Amino acid sequence: MPRYTKTAMLLHWLIALLIVAAFALGLVMTDIPGLTPTKLKYFSWHKWLGCTVLALAAIRLLWRLLHRAPPYPPQLPQWQKSSSHALHGLLYLLMFGVPLSGYFYSLAAGIPVVYLGVLPLPVLIGPDPVLKPLLKTAHYWLNMALLACVCLHVAAALKHLLIDRDGIFSRMLPSTD
Repeated sequence: MPRYTKTAMLLHWLIALLIVAAFALGLVMTDIPGLTPTKLKYFSWHKWLGCTVLALAAIRLLWRLLHRAPPYPPQLPQWQKSSSHALHGLLYLLMFGVPLSGYFYSLAAGIPVVYLGVLPLPVLIGPDPVLKPLLKTAHYWLNMALLACVCLHVAAALKHLLIDRDGIFSRMLPSTD
Protein backbone atom coordinates (compact mmCIF):
# COMPACT_ATOMS: atom_id res chain seq x y z
CA MET A 1 0.00 0.00 0.00
CA PRO A 2 1.34 3.47 -0.87
CA ARG A 3 2.60 5.47 2.11
CA TYR A 4 3.14 9.08 3.11
CA THR A 5 6.66 10.46 2.80
CA LYS A 6 8.96 10.34 5.83
CA THR A 7 8.78 14.15 6.02
CA ALA A 8 4.95 14.07 6.07
CA MET A 9 5.04 11.39 8.79
CA LEU A 10 7.52 13.36 10.89
CA LEU A 11 5.48 16.56 10.61
CA HIS A 12 2.22 14.71 11.35
CA TRP A 13 3.46 13.07 14.55
CA LEU A 14 5.45 16.08 15.75
CA ILE A 15 2.51 18.46 15.26
CA ALA A 16 0.16 15.96 16.92
CA LEU A 17 2.44 15.72 19.95
CA LEU A 18 2.80 19.50 20.20
CA ILE A 19 -0.97 20.03 19.90
CA VAL A 20 -1.62 17.55 22.71
CA ALA A 21 1.06 19.23 24.86
CA ALA A 22 -0.29 22.74 24.18
CA PHE A 23 -3.85 21.65 24.91
CA ALA A 24 -2.88 19.90 28.15
CA LEU A 25 -0.76 22.85 29.24
CA GLY A 26 -3.64 25.21 28.41
CA LEU A 27 -5.93 23.23 30.71
CA VAL A 28 -3.37 23.17 33.53
CA MET A 29 -2.40 26.84 33.32
CA THR A 30 -5.96 28.15 33.24
CA ASP A 31 -6.80 26.16 36.38
CA ILE A 32 -4.04 27.83 38.41
CA PRO A 33 -5.67 30.54 40.52
CA GLY A 34 -4.25 34.05 40.52
CA LEU A 35 -1.17 35.27 38.73
CA THR A 36 1.77 33.17 39.91
CA PRO A 37 5.29 32.75 38.48
CA THR A 38 4.38 29.17 37.56
CA LYS A 39 1.26 30.30 35.71
CA LEU A 40 3.22 32.94 33.80
CA LYS A 41 5.87 30.36 32.88
CA TYR A 42 3.18 27.96 31.64
CA PHE A 43 1.56 30.74 29.58
CA SER A 44 4.93 31.38 27.91
CA TRP A 45 5.45 27.69 27.20
CA HIS A 46 1.89 27.43 25.85
CA LYS A 47 2.53 30.34 23.47
CA TRP A 48 5.84 28.82 22.35
CA LEU A 49 4.11 25.53 21.61
CA GLY A 50 1.41 27.38 19.65
CA CYS A 51 3.99 29.32 17.63
CA THR A 52 5.85 26.10 16.87
CA VAL A 53 2.63 24.37 15.78
CA LEU A 54 1.83 27.33 13.52
CA ALA A 55 5.28 27.26 11.88
CA LEU A 56 5.26 23.48 11.45
CA ALA A 57 1.69 23.60 10.09
CA ALA A 58 2.85 26.08 7.45
CA ILE A 59 5.72 23.76 6.51
CA ARG A 60 3.36 20.81 6.50
CA LEU A 61 0.85 22.57 4.28
CA LEU A 62 3.59 23.55 1.85
CA TRP A 63 4.91 19.97 1.85
CA ARG A 64 1.39 18.65 1.27
CA LEU A 65 0.84 21.02 -1.66
CA LEU A 66 4.06 19.79 -3.26
CA HIS A 67 3.62 16.07 -2.44
CA ARG A 68 0.37 14.25 -3.10
CA ALA A 69 -1.11 12.09 -0.37
CA PRO A 70 -1.09 8.39 -1.16
CA PRO A 71 -4.32 7.27 -2.81
CA TYR A 72 -6.97 5.48 -0.79
CA PRO A 73 -7.58 1.83 -1.56
CA PRO A 74 -10.19 1.49 -4.31
CA GLN A 75 -12.54 -0.50 -2.06
CA LEU A 76 -12.88 2.44 0.38
CA PRO A 77 -16.43 3.85 0.11
CA GLN A 78 -16.71 7.31 -1.45
CA TRP A 79 -18.37 8.76 1.67
CA GLN A 80 -15.30 7.79 3.71
CA LYS A 81 -12.98 9.40 1.17
CA SER A 82 -15.07 12.59 1.16
CA SER A 83 -15.31 12.63 4.96
CA SER A 84 -11.57 12.13 5.26
CA HIS A 85 -10.84 15.02 2.89
CA ALA A 86 -13.26 17.30 4.75
CA LEU A 87 -11.83 16.39 8.17
CA HIS A 88 -8.25 16.88 7.00
CA GLY A 89 -9.17 20.28 5.56
CA LEU A 90 -10.78 21.28 8.84
CA LEU A 91 -7.74 20.06 10.79
CA TYR A 92 -5.47 22.22 8.62
CA LEU A 93 -7.70 25.27 9.15
CA LEU A 94 -7.68 24.71 12.90
CA MET A 95 -3.89 24.16 13.02
CA PHE A 96 -3.69 27.75 11.78
CA GLY A 97 -6.77 29.20 13.46
CA VAL A 98 -6.04 28.08 17.01
CA PRO A 99 -2.52 29.51 17.31
CA LEU A 100 -3.44 32.68 15.41
CA SER A 101 -6.44 33.33 17.65
CA GLY A 102 -4.20 32.82 20.69
CA TYR A 103 -1.56 35.14 19.26
CA PHE A 104 -4.07 37.91 18.56
CA TYR A 105 -5.74 37.36 21.94
CA SER A 106 -2.36 37.88 23.62
CA LEU A 107 -1.76 41.06 21.61
CA ALA A 108 -5.27 42.38 22.35
CA ALA A 109 -4.53 41.77 26.03
CA GLY A 110 -1.44 43.97 25.65
CA ILE A 111 1.00 41.08 26.08
CA PRO A 112 3.53 40.70 23.26
CA VAL A 113 4.64 37.21 22.29
CA VAL A 114 8.38 36.57 22.60
CA TYR A 115 9.15 33.19 21.06
CA LEU A 116 11.38 31.09 23.32
CA GLY A 117 11.96 34.24 25.37
CA VAL A 118 14.34 35.68 22.74
CA LEU A 119 12.47 36.42 19.49
CA PRO A 120 9.80 39.11 19.75
CA LEU A 121 7.02 38.45 17.26
CA PRO A 122 5.48 41.39 15.40
CA VAL A 123 2.87 43.37 17.29
CA LEU A 124 0.16 43.51 14.63
CA ILE A 125 -2.55 44.98 16.86
CA GLY A 126 -2.41 47.05 20.01
CA PRO A 127 -4.19 46.39 23.27
CA ASP A 128 -7.92 46.30 22.62
CA PRO A 129 -10.36 45.78 25.51
CA VAL A 130 -13.24 45.17 23.09
CA LEU A 131 -11.42 42.62 20.93
CA LYS A 132 -9.74 40.81 23.85
CA PRO A 133 -12.82 38.90 25.12
CA LEU A 134 -13.90 38.08 21.56
CA LEU A 135 -10.51 36.60 20.75
CA LYS A 136 -10.41 34.73 24.06
CA THR A 137 -13.78 33.17 23.24
CA ALA A 138 -12.69 32.40 19.67
CA HIS A 139 -9.49 30.77 20.94
CA TYR A 140 -11.46 28.62 23.38
CA TRP A 141 -14.04 27.44 20.84
CA LEU A 142 -11.47 26.85 18.11
CA ASN A 143 -9.62 24.67 20.62
CA MET A 144 -12.81 22.74 21.36
CA ALA A 145 -13.37 22.26 17.63
CA LEU A 146 -9.77 21.07 17.24
CA LEU A 147 -10.23 18.62 20.12
CA ALA A 148 -13.39 17.25 18.51
CA CYS A 149 -11.68 16.89 15.12
CA VAL A 150 -8.62 15.23 16.62
CA CYS A 151 -10.84 12.76 18.50
CA LEU A 152 -12.75 11.99 15.29
CA HIS A 153 -9.46 11.60 13.38
CA VAL A 154 -8.08 9.20 16.02
CA ALA A 155 -11.35 7.24 16.10
CA ALA A 156 -11.29 6.85 12.31
CA ALA A 157 -7.64 5.78 12.39
CA LEU A 158 -8.37 3.19 15.08
CA LYS A 159 -11.37 1.93 13.09
CA HIS A 160 -9.10 1.37 10.09
CA LEU A 161 -6.48 -0.32 12.27
CA LEU A 162 -8.64 -2.53 14.49
CA ILE A 163 -11.89 -3.13 12.60
CA ASP A 164 -11.32 -2.65 8.86
CA ARG A 165 -7.67 -3.76 8.92
CA ASP A 166 -7.32 -2.16 5.49
CA GLY A 167 -3.78 -0.77 5.83
CA ILE A 168 -4.81 2.89 5.86
CA PHE A 169 -3.44 3.39 9.39
CA SER A 170 0.00 2.04 8.42
CA ARG A 171 0.38 4.69 5.69
CA MET A 172 1.32 7.20 8.42
CA LEU A 173 3.64 4.89 10.38
CA PRO A 174 7.39 4.64 9.80
CA SER A 175 8.28 1.50 7.92
CA THR A 176 9.46 -1.51 9.88
CA ASP A 177 11.31 -2.90 6.85
